[in-house]
Amino acid sequence: MLHLCTTPQEQIDRLVRTLADALAQDIAQQGRAVLAVSGGRSPIALFQALARAPIDWPRVTLTLVDERLVPPDHADSNAALVRAHLLTGAAAQAQFLPLVDDASDLAGCVDRANAQFRALAQPLTAALLGMGDDGHTASLFPGAAELPLGLSPDYALPYLAVTPPHAAHTRISLSLAALLGAGRLLLSISGETKRAVYARASEPPPTPHLPIGYLIQQSKTPFDAYWFA
Repeated sequence: MLHLCTTPQEQIDRLVRTLADALAQDIAQQGRAVLAVSGGRSPIALFQALARAPIDWPRVTLTLVDERLVPPDHADSNAALVRAHLLTGAAAQAQFLPLVDDASDLAGCVDRANAQFRALAQPLTAALLGMGDDGHTASLFPGAAELPLGLSPDYALPYLAVTPPHAAHTRISLSLAALLGAGRLLLSISGETKRAVYARASEPPPTPHLPIGYLIQQSKTPFDAYWFA
């Protein structure tokens, strides 16, 4: 469902409230909650607001929807973004599981990311997603050689390596199957261009040219998009 917000602050407030409620519910039912977040520059204000939310952070595990194969202190590192803007104040008590520990060892990073995801022994409570103007989400890029694996409902591993055809850095990304295993999926987008992409991706059938459509058009996992102009 697409939710239209009138201001950036309304979008942030609604996303934080939804995420906090989902985390609290899993903590109450299972003792812990697991949140996967995306990077980029768009979620900085959202991360800062989420860090201030009254969440039982010691019972939360944070991980990443995707990551660039760069050192942890690189300017393009999603882990660095999370450490700077989300793991602050009380939220610093959350357990954090980054995806890249050795940027020279792609296969090893993917293997370790998959092992730590499986060691959680519970599904994601929620995944917070973004979307590019090309319709990619996570690092499931249209035209990537690995996209058929990433979109396969039978792909058995949570994470896979992806080489975007038109973006910097090799990536590690959750697969479509792993995302659909989450308790809920939340998409944060803004601007008329992305609203138009979202509209195109909502038209059946879903197509690899707009990977976000596979999430928008599915009925397995609750999916909510929050947009402002």
